[in-house]
Amino acid sequence: MAYDGKILRRAQEKYEEDRSRHEQEMDRRREAIFRRQPRLRDIDRELKATMAKIIRSALTRGTDPSAAIAVLRDENLSLQRERSALLRAMGLPEDALEEKPLCPLCGDSGYRPGGEVCRCLREYCAREQKKELSRLLDLAGQSFESFSLDWYSEEERPELGISDRENMDRTLRTCRRFAEEFTPGKSGNLLLFGAPGLGKTHLSAAMAREVSDRGCSVVYDTAGHVFSCFEAEKFGRETEDRDGSVERILRCDLLILDDLGTEMTTSFVLSALYQIVNTRLLERRSTIISTNLRPDQIAQRYSPQIASRIEGEYKGLPFFGKDIRIQKRG
Repeated sequence: MAYDGKILRRAQEKYEEDRSRHEQEMDRRREAIFRRQPRLRDIDRELKATMAKIIRSALTRGTDPSAAIAVLRDENLSLQRERSALLRAMGLPEDALEEKPLCPLCGDSGYRPGGEVCRCLREYCAREQKKELSRLLDLAGQSFESFSLDWYSEEERPELGISDRENMDRTLRTCRRFAEEFTPGKSGNLLLFGAPGLGKTHLSAAMAREVSDRGCSVVYDTAGHVFSCFEAEKFGRETEDRDGSVERILRCDLLILDDLGTEMTTSFVLSALYQIVNTRLLERRSTIISTNLRPDQIAQRYSPQIASRIEGEYKGLPFFGKDIRIQKRG
């Protein structure tokens, strides 16, 4: 999973804090046991000394260390048996003094053999990512469960042969299936289009939450801010959140580009949008574009190359009906 550097650093900081607290707690627990039974402290020291002797004997050159190692191993086993007996007498398990990592898969390193991020660190990344997403989205309130079809008319539109509610029920099921079955490199792309106030942001937030919970990296941002990040990087401008912005936009597992079409369209914006769409398609990284523009308007506003790629590689989901925000005020 391709977490951006900022999220990964925050996750690693929290991970290290919890690991340090865990080690301190283990030290306090061991010390409390040693105070109850001082002989256990002596055994602990003797076991460490015995292990050091075994290592030294094994490294001795010019002699056969087998006999010495056998004697030391017997001493070690004898000490372990005495320790177990003392712990049982205290009503404690035999492994009460052992240092147990929070994660047995990686030993609290956060990484598996080969450099793969361990499941435990991915959980920290997911929590930090959710905090980042919550700055822009109402993840708690905008879920699939809270998305109501009651705001959409059941009256059929003659020109479409379908009602607003039937259309949104289909769209809701498509978005939910996309999020619940999301697999990096395999899940394709979505184009959410329609007038404002019809639920595009709500379903974007729901998908962002679900995909993030699956341990995948998600970036949600407005088109205007994304293009400003590209501009800042190109011209070397320092911004508060410039750190890795373009890289995370291009490399995350799922990019949700919101409000496409509200930005001022310039030759630079066209170039940046083409880079985003084309690069992510070539690398099979999923993108969701949300816009108030219809597909034909996208073709008119942006280049034929961009429109062709979106039309050919994105599943279009139309949103139509009456503005929900206006209905709620009424």
